[in-house]
Amino acid sequence: MGIQERERKMYRPLRRAGLEVIPNAAPDGTMPFVYGYGPEDIVGGFSHRYETPRLVERLNEDWYDLAVSLGLFDQRREFLVLLPEGTRTHGAFLRDLHRGSRAAPAVWTKVRLLERWDIMGRGAASAFLGIHAGHPGFGMMALDSSVYLCCSTGERGIDVVAVGHPDRSENVLRQLEWFASRRDSSDRELQERIAVWLAGRARLPLSS
Repeated sequence: MGIQERERKMYRPLRRAGLEVIPNAAPDGTMPFVYGYGPEDIVGGFSHRYETPRLVERLNEDWYDLAVSLGLFDQRREFLVLLPEGTRTHGAFLRDLHRGSRAAPAVWTKVRLLERWDIMGRGAASAFLGIHAGHPGFGMMALDSSVYLCCSTGERGIDVVAVGHPDRSENVLRQLEWFASRRDSSDRELQERIAVWLAGRARLPLSS
């Protein structure tokens, strides 16, 4: 995928939503995926039904308050967003998923929150952070992996859940080990990345 095409199709729409993409800058050793957390791992979150007045504005306000309170941003307002490789959109990912096709793998991408932003409106409408304005869907994580935010769009409303230190969660680690060992998975690339990360983690000194 060419740099100019990626700039036009992905970076520019995200910049209009207030996210400046910093390519190829995700920290080494970042866990490739968060999956299987339990209630005891959740450290915050919120929900809004679709009929909520000023829905996009309320979602933006609550997302920012939650992100600040839990330390999603570093001192430069930078953090990680799970984005599809290439220029595949969230909508294209969902279509492939429903058709049973192999979707483009999602990877952590470093971004910086600009002064003017609209994650739940323009961000969701970009098709990289949701389906359309007011219907967001994304995964975000602090650069130090201290907190993970997951936003999902359901039948009745939007749910945002925050997980503390997912890379230390016994629930998450157990589910990642299970996923990496599956023989019937259609996402071999993600399985391999998870297996490599788990192997690297196993080699770390116990004191870390």
